[in-house]
Amino acid sequence: MGIGAGIVLLVLGLILVTGSVDLPDAVDANVATDTVGWICVVCGVLALVLTLVINQQRSRTTHVEERRTEV
Repeated sequence: MGIGAGIVLLVLGLILVTGSVDLPDAVDANVATDTVGWICVVCGVLALVLTLVINQQRSRTTHVEERRTEV
């Protein structure tokens, strides 16, 4: 998951939590949209944090190139 997927999950979760979208009664009765929304929010934040940590570790890595020539 990258930064984009984390942002999408975060926005989708916040939309479901705030109730900005009117879902049909059949969907709303079977699924607790608030719970699904909070799960999406948590997964989105976790994806963003993990992506930033992994990118930070990647930028601290140094590469050494050793060249040997025959005499």
